[in-house]
Amino acid sequence: MAAQKPVEARYGMVHHIGMAVVSVGMIAAAIVHFATNSNNAPTLSLNDPRFVVFALLAMAMGYYACLGVSRFRNREPQVVIDHDGILLGFGRNRRLAWDDIQWVRLRRLAMRPQLQVGIAPQVFMTADLRLSQWHLDDSLRPIRGMPSAILVRDNGLDVTASAMLDAVRTFRPNLVKS
Repeated sequence: MAAQKPVEARYGMVHHIGMAVVSVGMIAAAIVHFATNSNNAPTLSLNDPRFVVFALLAMAMGYYACLGVSRFRNREPQVVIDHDGILLGFGRNRRLAWDDIQWVRLRRLAMRPQLQVGIAPQVFMTADLRLSQWHLDDSLRPIRGMPSAILVRDNGLDVTASAMLDAVRTFRPNLVKS
């Protein structure tokens, strides 16, 4: 029997450089618009609510530009599924051994498939995954109503959640739930 090849999911280069370019383009478009149409431009004062709103939007777009560039440059695998278990990156770098995983399944949020992983409660507590329901850019999320399960979103990754489920099925088919 041939050795099974591990599956590695990295940040997608095109997705993230595209996010950075679009963010910078939106800031530039707003600046050009107000520079060429000065009678409609907000005054450069914190007393002008339009200036405050555009400044906040520019900071948000600047954040996404920096995030896109940093993820574009990061070529480390964020999810690795191999014979030892599942390695979760995304700034946590935690390995879940196959014995610690109770089940894996694919669920859809609208049209997007997302990988759900059920973890033994004692392992979940010691893993310290720092999950947040409110962090919108995080690919690891808790699952409401399931205290020791996580959701792995494939947004911006170069491997789909379906391919990750197929990799789990290759290494441990008994863990896959429908």
